[in-house]
Amino acid sequence: MMPAIPAEKSPVLAEPLKAPEGKALSTTAGVHLNNEGAFVADRTSDAGVAVQAEGSVNAKGTFKAEEASTTPAINEQNVAHRFSKAAAKYNSIASIQRVIAEQALANLPKALQGEALDIGCGTGIHTQALVKKGATATGVDIAKGMLAQARKMYSDPIFVQGSAVDLPFVDSAFSTVFSSMALQWVSDTHLVANEIARVLKRGGVADLAIMVAGSFNELRTARKVAQLSQADTFMPTTSHWLNGFKQSGLDLQRVITKDYIDSHSDIMALLHSVKGVGAGETGQKQPPLTRRDIKKLAMAYSNITGVGSKLPLTYRVSHFRLEKR
Repeated sequence: MMPAIPAEKSPVLAEPLKAPEGKALSTTAGVHLNNEGAFVADRTSDAGVAVQAEGSVNAKGTFKAEEASTTPAINEQNVAHRFSKAAAKYNSIASIQRVIAEQALANLPKALQGEALDIGCGTGIHTQALVKKGATATGVDIAKGMLAQARKMYSDPIFVQGSAVDLPFVDSAFSTVFSSMALQWVSDTHLVANEIARVLKRGGVADLAIMVAGSFNELRTARKVAQLSQADTFMPTTSHWLNGFKQSGLDLQRVITKDYIDSHSDIMALLHSVKGVGAGETGQKQPPLTRRDIKKLAMAYSNITGVGSKLPLTYRVSHFRLEKR
């Protein structure tokens, strides 16, 4: 049972509070607004490598998003269980996640005012960063284990159990909504977009870092070469999220998609890194890998990446800035 939160300390909570049922090399690709307010394709890269943005800009300067794929059902209870199991060691193994979150926090103003919400707060480290920026911060997460760690580590923020598709807060409660590397685990982008729009105040801003389709491509290709079944979590595209935000009524200020590349000493370290941060929920039951499978996968991975003794793993992340008008 979730511990009660005193009403005087949690003015933004809805009544009743509802629990859910259920190093870094980067390249950029995306779109941004120019001075005339038109979308401009951004296909630059820090390493000088061209990458393709998901979508196009038509003759009138309007961004046209690609159609999204059908999303397999992701069980929130399974996701919560995986992240709860990872909670105690999460901060020690989530190195690339820290790099991504630091970039997401840097996208926010240096000083914040009013109430701020951290969706998918995990162990609370970034919720505390919102406090340091001046906000009265609340963290929400579906994983009890993560929230237990957060409450042990930090006393300033409020930590609440809840789902991103059904946020347990009143309308127009927050001036700022922040999220880093959490929203990719939901299976309905439209519900998330609507909930963010609902809890934001008019004039409020959301800065979101969301892992999108194109992540873990090396692992997916290696599994195919090794003739192993795919076992990765389905992730919506950047365009799918853009559609959801547009339909929610949120105004898109900018979106930039970056590839963050992590590296690992061997295939087992790589697989443990994915599992250790809870990224193993696929919506389908997967057979365990045998020793022979792991050997085949290691050989395939080394052959396709060709990066000496280090195995790269790409996290493709879209950084969205949204405003509620």
